[in-house]
Amino acid sequence: MANDYVRQMPHQGSHSMARAPGAAMRLHIDVPLLILLLLLTGYGLFVLYSASGQSMAAVVRQGRFFLVAYVAMFVAAQISLQRYARWAPWLYLAGVGMLVAVMFAGVGAKGAQRWLQIGGFRFQPSEIMKLAVPMAVAWFLAERMLPPRFAPVMGALTLLGIPALLILQQPDLGTALLIASSGLFALFMAGIGWRYILGAVVLGVASAWPAWMFVLKDYQKQRILTMLNPESDKLGAGWNIIQSKTAIGSGGWEGKGWMQGTQSQLDFLPESHTDFIIAVLAEEHGLRGVLVLVSLYLLILLRGFLIGLRAQTSFGRMMAGSLTLTFFVYIFVNMGMVAGLLPVVGVPLPLVSAGGTSIVTLMAGFGILMAISTEQRMVAR
Repeated sequence: MANDYVRQMPHQGSHSMARAPGAAMRLHIDVPLLILLLLLTGYGLFVLYSASGQSMAAVVRQGRFFLVAYVAMFVAAQISLQRYARWAPWLYLAGVGMLVAVMFAGVGAKGAQRWLQIGGFRFQPSEIMKLAVPMAVAWFLAERMLPPRFAPVMGALTLLGIPALLILQQPDLGTALLIASSGLFALFMAGIGWRYILGAVVLGVASAWPAWMFVLKDYQKQRILTMLNPESDKLGAGWNIIQSKTAIGSGGWEGKGWMQGTQSQLDFLPESHTDFIIAVLAEEHGLRGVLVLVSLYLLILLRGFLIGLRAQTSFGRMMAGSLTLTFFVYIFVNMGMVAGLLPVVGVPLPLVSAGGTSIVTLMAGFGILMAISTEQRMVAR
């Protein structure tokens, strides 16, 4: 990367002051981030047990996913940033190819065609793109002068726009927006000028009506209308949000007690162990339980931003910033959705909601963050 940069500590003049790297550094593990992730996943299993109706099978299943996810995180942490940069375009092309394959040979469920099945294994290619898109955008921009000018900005938008449009056809609006935002965050971390940001805001406002008329499907329009007035269909489209807000409000400060929530335990609250799991937390443990979760999220975000600030390369800085901000979007969208501030788009609460592939993808992203963190410390030595 001809235009990249590397920051190094001043030469000490003597090797006697150099210390041998510790075990965590040799294993490419960022200890503060690992501790926070362990606390978050442990808290998530605690909440999931109650939210799943005291199902130990659901907790064991989630625990297995976490085990695979931590292995994926450890493996991802061992790979150097140089290799990630070299692999970025090929991973992106493979992901786009799989998204095209979904259109012709994908497996459908609940009216959506989002999966590929190879033998007895079924997976969502869109999950791969959550890492491939910001990686490809960061690779593309790191090879050019920063901050990016008009042509590189258009190139980066093309890179994120192609998979977003393919995923939109599945249809999966929530994932398409998440993937597009991950690429936009990499572009933002590249130092894009404010005139581009203001232009994007103006373009977004101007395209709202055409998108409503010609892009959004009827059920997507219904979700937006339900967000604005859930009481218009209390027993239908508005049921989820009404029950969610009832659960959150009834918890108060202290909550009703673990496994004592009426909305979740009596099955008034749908998807209580997946998309709406934070409503179960709020009802049973109150605002203080939610604040514990938010504090863990905040500390993880702060650690991610700190890793990005200390990154040694433009590619590392853009990747760290994009992964951290994308994690924030997961949290913001889910909490806003459950509180009735955003439309319901099926985004799980990260590392708390029951899930599989999304957990592995998130933890692989944290593995990349650890690779950035440990590389910067090794260079500094």
